[in-house]
Amino acid sequence: MHRFACHFKERQPLPSLQGAHLLGADNVPVRGEMTGAGGELRCMPRTQDPVALSLLWPVNGLGPLQLQTTRLPARERPYHLHVELARHQLMRLSVKREEWGLFDYNGMDDVAAEIDRARAAFVAALKVQETAPAEAARLADEALLVGLRAGEAMARFHASVFLGRRHQAGGFGRPFLGLTAPPPGADSALIKRLTDVAHFIRVPFIWRELQPTEHTQQYDALDAAIRNYAAAGLAVRGGPLLSFGVSSVPDWMYIWENDFEAIYEAAREHVERTVRRHARSIGSWIAVSGLHADSVFGFTFEQIMELTRMATSTVKQIAPRSLVIVDITQPWGEYYARNQQTIPPLLYADMVVQSGIQFDAFGLQLLFGLASEGFHCRDLLQISALVDKLANLGKPLHITALGAPSHCPARAAGGASPAGEWHAPWNDDLHAEWLTQACEVTLSKPYVETVCLQPLCDGPDSIIPTGGLLREDLSPKPAFERLAQLRARLIAGPAR
Repeated sequence: MHRFACHFKERQPLPSLQGAHLLGADNVPVRGEMTGAGGELRCMPRTQDPVALSLLWPVNGLGPLQLQTTRLPARERPYHLHVELARHQLMRLSVKREEWGLFDYNGMDDVAAEIDRARAAFVAALKVQETAPAEAARLADEALLVGLRAGEAMARFHASVFLGRRHQAGGFGRPFLGLTAPPPGADSALIKRLTDVAHFIRVPFIWRELQPTEHTQQYDALDAAIRNYAAAGLAVRGGPLLSFGVSSVPDWMYIWENDFEAIYEAAREHVERTVRRHARSIGSWIAVSGLHADSVFGFTFEQIMELTRMATSTVKQIAPRSLVIVDITQPWGEYYARNQQTIPPLLYADMVVQSGIQFDAFGLQLLFGLASEGFHCRDLLQISALVDKLANLGKPLHITALGAPSHCPARAAGGASPAGEWHAPWNDDLHAEWLTQACEVTLSKPYVETVCLQPLCDGPDSIIPTGGLLREDLSPKPAFERLAQLRARLIAGPAR
């Protein structure tokens, strides 16, 4: 058993365990049970190996963020959770600072001073964690707050350096910023306005909408929309073609839930029919999305890989010059701790590469600010580090969905956001700032070719109901103008 003691002031309740999970080697989630009582969180992993605890943790001055401890062996005596969270943050800072070559880098003095300050507070907490645990909690909380701020400052500094290098190499001469499709029936004026921000539009091909019955296809509305985007000068990215989440699978498919061959053949026909119909108007396809994480049919590992291979090869056969993307959703893999029929995201990505599957690039979804597992807020250093991990697989990367809310979801009884926050409760201006900084951090990576914002408009049917660049009445939020300025700035390059 792993016991973690919390030392909050003024009878603050224990952190929520929604979205909490345990991590093993290589940060792969592991199964286990977690309970909280008497000022402690108790974890019982189904492994004898050391594990880390990841949870939504309230950080004074920043809001709740999904954070984790280092991997720790089981012991009867409780660990001091505040200290262990600070320890992991300092470790992250040290690893990325070395990996990015930022020790003694010109311009890093202020960030380095903050890292030293965080380390000093952490050392002070270590000295008193046994004799004065409440004081150790205060010092560790200070170390964590300063360390998180230093981590984001370091991520932004690293991004600023590499954005300049990328511009010098002509990296922003090609399309790099996209939006998800506007509502059905959007007028030409709205579509034209989108060209201020976007180079391309991602058009979702939702199987259950395109084929509501087994022998009926409905493509007319999409065909008209794609023509309108082309007329406005916007390129089109299609997909995902295959996704087996509950919102994507046609109802008539459930009759075949125990017949993989029938599912496979129906999926192949859908992919072939869709790509053949739009091969001339769409040059970039998300072939599959989230097969590793979310399926109503509970596919085996081999079936997931077979569907991935089929979808990508079908697109390549019909449109050999098109860009084919394999999309990674919920990239921290929390779902794997609950459902062992799924595949950890980085393992899936590695197996796709090692299996010789025909595809050109990975897609990565970075969606935050929802009160559900896999969508809790994370800091910019975590995002930057994750993108670096995927780059090690040797494929270009496209951020296929980037989004966060502009207003907080309903708060829990204790006052904390159940989805997490970024520096403060979400609002329009903070939403614009987060999207801008997240775009800069991701686009600074030379292997990230495009970023696509999602959703475009607020609405109850959007994956993030308040995450749009436009409100429900289609009026622009501050984020729309900020991203238009960002695109213009990146194209123009740094001022001389």
